[in-house]
Amino acid sequence: MSTGRRILLAAAWACCAFVAVPVAHADEAAWSALREGAVFIVRHAATEPGVGDPPDFRLDDCATQRNLSSAGRAQAASMGRAFVERRVAVGRVESSRWCRCVDTARLGFPQADVQIEPALNSFFGARTAEPAQTEALRARIRSWRGPGALVLVTHQVNISALTGRPTAMGEGLVLQAAGTDLQVVGAVQF
Repeated sequence: MSTGRRILLAAAWACCAFVAVPVAHADEAAWSALREGAVFIVRHAATEPGVGDPPDFRLDDCATQRNLSSAGRAQAASMGRAFVERRVAVGRVESSRWCRCVDTARLGFPQADVQIEPALNSFFGARTAEPAQTEALRARIRSWRGPGALVLVTHQVNISALTGRPTAMGEGLVLQAAGTDLQVVGAVQF
């Protein structure tokens, strides 16, 4: 095989590797905690390239926002399949108002009645809202009693403010209340 052909095949393989539907990776402790009714806070699935939203975006018009890519739509669907395969009952699904979050929630958990939760909204462009919003989110998580797992779909800034940990698109953290604090049981990447 010629060198050019080998390079072309390697490039084609690399491109395909990035669009393949990823498998959910997490340790058994994270899945076990979810089966027992823990909280799963997840960053929305993969989007079209960019950071934040375009100037003058509107929350009531998805066409003005940065939205899920085709890989992100597949990633969101794989999230829901992983919960079914791991026998995790979902008690409630809540989402930020941003379309990429709502779409992640609906594609991942199509049987759920997705509820909008203001504490999950991005404060990327409004950092003054961060302390009160993060405390409201912390209180929401501490109050969860099930039945089933609580799924929260949000943005990286919210998860980092809450836990001190960055997350990739389509990555979530399994959380449990530990007194007045939150404990990160594990991470799940789709």
